[in-house]
Amino acid sequence: MNKNLHAKKILIAPLDWGLGHATRCIVLIQNLQKLKCDITVAASGKTRKLLENEFAGITFLNLPGYEISYSGNKRFLPCKILLQVPKILKIIRYENKWLCEMQNKYAFDAVISDNRYGLYSRTITSVFITHQLSIQTNITWLDRMLQHYNYSFINCFNECWIPDLNGKLNIAGALSHPPKMPAIPSKYIGPLSRLKKINAVTINYKWMVIISGPEPQRSIFEGKILELAAKINDKFMIVRGLPGDDSQKPASSNCMLFNHLGTEEMQTAMQQSEFIISRCGYTTVMEVLSLQKKSVFIPTPGQTEQEYLAKHLFSQNWSYTFNQDDDFKLHLKKATLFNYTLPEINMEQYKDVLNDFIERL
Repeated sequence: MNKNLHAKKILIAPLDWGLGHATRCIVLIQNLQKLKCDITVAASGKTRKLLENEFAGITFLNLPGYEISYSGNKRFLPCKILLQVPKILKIIRYENKWLCEMQNKYAFDAVISDNRYGLYSRTITSVFITHQLSIQTNITWLDRMLQHYNYSFINCFNECWIPDLNGKLNIAGALSHPPKMPAIPSKYIGPLSRLKKINAVTINYKWMVIISGPEPQRSIFEGKILELAAKINDKFMIVRGLPGDDSQKPASSNCMLFNHLGTEEMQTAMQQSEFIISRCGYTTVMEVLSLQKKSVFIPTPGQTEQEYLAKHLFSQNWSYTFNQDDDFKLHLKKATLFNYTLPEINMEQYKDVLNDFIERL
């Protein structure tokens, strides 16, 4: 029997470090569904909750996340992460064993792993999605060592998809454009965004703030935003990044506060805001750029990837940036005067890659 006659069974598994890996998988799932693929998602916790809210009728398999803990002090973050390396390696080994068991049960045609290093197999076509081929720590020897180990896992997959532009003007800079590429076929698939730009939208908010990231930094960031909003008269829309959480947070009268917004509500809120304030998580960056919104990115302290990315975007005048310990009120005033040069980006490049991939299965 010709295998091309049946609907392709695709397993998609996003990493659980923040919600960005899950949200950028939304557009992949949507388009794979249009290609008549049978989708299964491997996830747990907030990641699973977010995707369950987006998709009805999709099979979900429970796959525990990495559950990495972070330090409240940026100086101790690298040590905190290094101490968890044995735990990460243990989870990667578990992922690989788990995939073999699930493959025997479900017979997937392919697996698409968003930064989950263990989801590869010799018996199934596997794709690894990442924008971070070169890990930036500001320590040259450590960067080289980390890239070596990074590639040792990536090269176990059949393909690597890089959600960025291939050229001098790009989103992630050296993160996604290293001198040495992985040994496996690697493709720049363009940015991934679940959001679509709509013209002629009424502006209802001066600032939309998207709170995200690991604790305790998520709550520290949220506290600083709420303190700022109480001191100025501008209208704020604040999304706390807590899907499935019903807790309430007191806020000043100029704030609209939501624990979570679905895709349509998020798109509307972002379009109706003059400026977007958020962490410099890569998925959020792609979504902001897709809507051509003026943005202010405040990197999570100690996360060198976000710190590098914020500086790279600032150098291209694509966004404004400052640090969490800086004066928020002063820098937001500077952001309103910043000379933004917002790029026009082809946001549908990934569709050709998906079409080609499914045809080759």
